[in-house]
Amino acid sequence: MTIADRLHSIQKSITETAIACGRNPSTIKLVAVSKRHSIASIEEAMEAGHFLFGENYMQEAAEKRQKINNAAVFHFIGNIQSNKAKQAAELFSMVETVDRYKLAKALNTHLEKLERSLDILIQVNIGRDVKKSGITPEKAGELLEQITSFPRIRPVGLMTIPPLTNDIEETRSYFKNLRLLGKNLAEQALFADNKNIELSMGMSHDFKIAIEEGATIIRVGTAIFGPRPNQV
Repeated sequence: MTIADRLHSIQKSITETAIACGRNPSTIKLVAVSKRHSIASIEEAMEAGHFLFGENYMQEAAEKRQKINNAAVFHFIGNIQSNKAKQAAELFSMVETVDRYKLAKALNTHLEKLERSLDILIQVNIGRDVKKSGITPEKAGELLEQITSFPRIRPVGLMTIPPLTNDIEETRSYFKNLRLLGKNLAEQALFADNKNIELSMGMSHDFKIAIEEGATIIRVGTAIFGPRPNQV
């Protein structure tokens, strides 16, 4: 199958899953995770009508951003060090992995200099997995309160990567808990738009469950681009 074929298949699954659980498919964004995939692969996806991509590595993203048509939109979905905040502020339309005050402050500082704003998601370690990044659920509200003083960043929702498990219902519980956490934080008016919060959750193997539990952003790589090569 071509990248276009795979994209069509994923979009079809998104539509069918959303309709089956009473949701509007247009409320769900697909981030095509292009890390470690070639510029040619991204351009092939764009030729098929897809323009939203996710990158995990700053240097790789910077190189791609220079060479790819500006119609492409990039989210940063990897771990980010505070000393890379300047590049993140320059390159991305959204950073999905903000999990500490120091990073939020650094982003805001660089955004001020650039005179631009940036949507962010708070990454939550919903499963308390020691192998995963993210703030604990109990601390998410405190972080959101702390960053209200930063005018250049817009906290628009939450993101998570749950622990890997073969138990579908366990996976579902993590997604449900993120949705409930988002609802609770929205009731405290801690997001930029508390009536429409983003929930980035679900990947190639579990995005259907995530949609059933309220995901508004799903991150799919392998099911679109195939196995990642060792190098771009």
